[in-house]
Amino acid sequence: MSIATTRRSVLKAAGALAIGFDFFVDVAVAADAPGQKLPGDLNTNPKISSWLRVESDGKIRLLVGKVELGQGVLTAVAQICADQLDVDIERIAITSGDTRLVPDEGVTAGSFSMPNCGSAVRQVAAEARQILMGLAARKLGAEATGLRVADGLVTAPDGKSVSYWDIVSGEELNRDASGKAPLKPRESYRYIGKSIPRLDIPFKVTGTQIFIQDYRPAGMLHGRVLRPPAYDARLLSLESEAVEKTAGVIKVMRNGSFVGVIAEREELAMDAIAELRSQAKWDVPTKGETQDTVHDWLLRQEPQDLYIRKEPVIAAADQPRKLVGAIYKRPYHMHASIGPSTAIALLDADGVTHIQTHSQSVFETGVAIAEMLGVDKSRVHCQHMQGSGCYVHNAADDAAADAALLAQAVPGRPVRIQWTRQDEHKWEPYGSAMAVSTAATIDEKGDIVDWMLELWSTSHGARPGGRAGNLLPARYLEKPFALPTPVNGGPPNYAADRNAIAIYEFRSQNVTTHFLTNFAARASAQRGLGAYANILAIESFIDELAAKASADPVEYRLRYLKDERGRAILNKAADMFGWAKFNKTPGRGRGIAFARYKGLATYCAVAMEVEVDRGTGKVRVLRVSTAADCGEAVSPDGVKNQIEGGVVQSLSWTLKEAVRFGPSGVRSADWTSYPILTFSEVPPIAVELIDRPGTPYLGAGEASQGPTGAALANAIFDAVGVRLRDIPFTPARVKAALQA
Repeated sequence: MSIATTRRSVLKAAGALAIGFDFFVDVAVAADAPGQKLPGDLNTNPKISSWLRVESDGKIRLLVGKVELGQGVLTAVAQICADQLDVDIERIAITSGDTRLVPDEGVTAGSFSMPNCGSAVRQVAAEARQILMGLAARKLGAEATGLRVADGLVTAPDGKSVSYWDIVSGEELNRDASGKAPLKPRESYRYIGKSIPRLDIPFKVTGTQIFIQDYRPAGMLHGRVLRPPAYDARLLSLESEAVEKTAGVIKVMRNGSFVGVIAEREELAMDAIAELRSQAKWDVPTKGETQDTVHDWLLRQEPQDLYIRKEPVIAAADQPRKLVGAIYKRPYHMHASIGPSTAIALLDADGVTHIQTHSQSVFETGVAIAEMLGVDKSRVHCQHMQGSGCYVHNAADDAAADAALLAQAVPGRPVRIQWTRQDEHKWEPYGSAMAVSTAATIDEKGDIVDWMLELWSTSHGARPGGRAGNLLPARYLEKPFALPTPVNGGPPNYAADRNAIAIYEFRSQNVTTHFLTNFAARASAQRGLGAYANILAIESFIDELAAKASADPVEYRLRYLKDERGRAILNKAADMFGWAKFNKTPGRGRGIAFARYKGLATYCAVAMEVEVDRGTGKVRVLRVSTAADCGEAVSPDGVKNQIEGGVVQSLSWTLKEAVRFGPSGVRSADWTSYPILTFSEVPPIAVELIDRPGTPYLGAGEASQGPTGAALANAIFDAVGVRLRDIPFTPARVKAALQA
């Protein structure tokens, strides 16, 4: 099995050479003063050689802790590395997400890959180039400033040349980065700012086994897990003797309420689980909420009250002010990964458990699995493989834990876990339900005086985080691990309250988070965390206030939007859409919304046109215009892919998606009970960027979800005059609002 590797074995196989660098004092890069911050994740992983190797076969090995989820990050960092080192991009070979080989960059999430990984790779490559140029100067007997580089070949003014691969003889890169190596000037870039074809796409198009769902290592066994009928169910008894005697069934493993089967073939494992399910006796509590009562439940809990923005109220009681308010509700949303979660695990002869997983948090997940197994964290090795479908925290980590547990029963054989569609729908950690209340005092002209927002939410952060209790199977063991008490993320990124502070400049703004540490349904991080609901509420409500003031929605926003980059994006989206020239017809409307993700990342504005059928309540999105500013765009097409994908996902959330559940468990077990947007329902989407070369990478993966949902709500209001505040905007809800 290919995952039983070490950094030493990989580098030996690749032909990287190693000797000390102490003799090259004249080309050494001085270290920063203590405490000086390096760019991005280089600050916590300062060793150049932990990021970059010059291999003897003419390749540059780039080692990164961030992983590819379909967002194109590995292509983008390859572009950065190739440009800073002056090599063809085909020479860049990338290893990512292997806990034995790459720097620990934490979780791939939060639109942080480019700000944290991209900026680190840029500086690392610049530092490596400076070192290599110094070595080349010594070799060629020339001044480093007079050397030219093309595809790793360094040429002196006299025509003599030497390649990177000729001059690296050891550990010259085994030193800490200084942060002082100069970056190449933009005019010399070959790749940065260009839409380079994604490096992973050819493998996917040709059907190469790049997805873990497709991978089949030699000697692999198949595992399946018996899921309880509900969250709090406990196994009372299980008749397993007949299954254990079935030909091809290797093992029935029971540990408390965790039951798994290992078999030679997948269908045997599936049949065995079906038989065990018929024999199992469970204690199933019948308490709990439903999708219809969950928002009442949110509002009646005892929360932690967090005042994330508190300013004096301006409006006086004796002044002519009007107080208006509204409440918006988001249900539990699934990640709804098209490919169910999968993992492969092997317990080797040295007692190390190797796990292949599509987890976005391979380092933290490995630590959590080690705690679950009762071993030192060095005894668990995780290697990322791409998975079919998910941003943020779906069931990938749970599948990895399932596989690790089953692998302990069959040392030396890889065990593959493939969740079923029902498992994925019913047991993944959902995006949390939320209630967001907005209020404002407005003067006689309709201008905002005071702005207030309150939100109620459970946690958006139950990733493994190095804690076994956040892994699903660990909760059902004979000695179960308790779910850790969740905490809410604080500034500047926030979590439940992400984007709850409006970017607009009001005279007074007060924002309160009512954070709950208990759950009505299993929940964790979903794309954007609380930003989707908070932006939808803010941008819907400001549209309501614009309507009360008889003001154009774009002009009304610009009254309070002082950020010049934000104003540029809002105006650009309006111009793309043809806002000023829009001709309104019956049943059709336009809507617009804007936000800066997290208040510090990508700016994004979305305008759209919808058509509403008054008879059926069905909403059809006709077209979408989106503008974004993500700072310097390394791969413009990649950024546009992210913005467009966020629009599609948000339309699906806002029009269709809601988890159905009750006291006896989740009822959304398939695509019929949890419908998502279909290909035929995806509208034309235009995306334009304002590129800002030389400015920081802002991260674009989660910028468009909130503005899209709000623009949709605003367009429906413009089309038929009803304001929808309960997501999703199903035909039944639209029709009921029209008839009210």
